[in-house]
Amino acid sequence: MNVLERQIIRHEKQELHPYRDSVGKLTIGIGRNLTDNGITEEEAIYLMRNDIRQCYDELEARFCWFNDLDIVRRNVLLNMCFNMGLPVLTGFKKMLAAIEIQDWNTAAVEMIDSKWSAQVGIRADELVVQMKTGRYQ
Repeated sequence: MNVLERQIIRHEKQELHPYRDSVGKLTIGIGRNLTDNGITEEEAIYLMRNDIRQCYDELEARFCWFNDLDIVRRNVLLNMCFNMGLPVLTGFKKMLAAIEIQDWNTAAVEMIDSKWSAQVGIRADELVVQMKTGRYQ
């Protein structure tokens, strides 16, 4: 880190959660003004990839069978975890039990029969087909 960067960090501080600055602008990190500047597409992709990596690590640690899934079904769980977080995803007990024994139809039915499915609509429809078939549409 150079002198300018260290000085800016000292002056701005580092906040890892959004907050309102002294003039009411939504801010994060080291003085990033989200209200006026937002983030770049590159930053959005970087953040998404970090979140996917975290979901992968959490799913791998929680379910011993996760890495044994084919890539399509593994990605269905990653997509769902990304969307709702692991604590909510673990509430899908019947779906997860069905996945563990590779009962794809039951897993898909459990996905459909959820509040999540109604909330996300087309996303759920697409993921249900992927869970059933093991193929991308």
